[in-house]
Amino acid sequence: MSRSSGRRGQVEPLAAIVAVFALGVGLTVYAGAVDDALPGTEPRNVAQPTLSAVEDTVETAGVVRPGRLDGTKSAAPAGRRLNVTLTAGDRRWSRGTSPPDSAQLASTRVSVGLESGRVQPGRLTVRVW
Repeated sequence: MSRSSGRRGQVEPLAAIVAVFALGVGLTVYAGAVDDALPGTEPRNVAQPTLSAVEDTVETAGVVRPGRLDGTKSAAPAGRRLNVTLTAGDRRWSRGTSPPDSAQLASTRVSVGLESGRVQPGRLTVRVW
C-alpha cells in the first residue's frame, strides 16, 4: 500500500466546519428567497397587531376610554384603512370609514370607562383593509 492511500478522503477539521457552515447559510438563503417568491394563499393578517396598537392607544390603567378613540388613526398599518368600534351594553362608538365585507377583523373584551366613573364590560373591534 502506498503512503498516501491512508490519507485519502480526509479533510482538515477547520475546512470541514467552514464547508458545513457555508452549505447551511446557502440553504437558508435559498429557502428564504423561495418563500418570498411563492404566492401565499392568504394575505398577511394585520388586524391582530393593529388591535394591540389600538388598545395601547385607548387604554389607561386597564380601562378603555371612548374619548380616546380619535387617536386611533395613527395605529393603522401603512397603506391600509382602519375602522375601530367600541361597544359597551347598548352604547356604541366608532371611528373610521365603513369597512367592506372582506376586511380583516380582530376583537377583544375590554373594560369601558363611562361618565361619572362607571366601568362596564365591552368589546373593542378593529377592521383593517
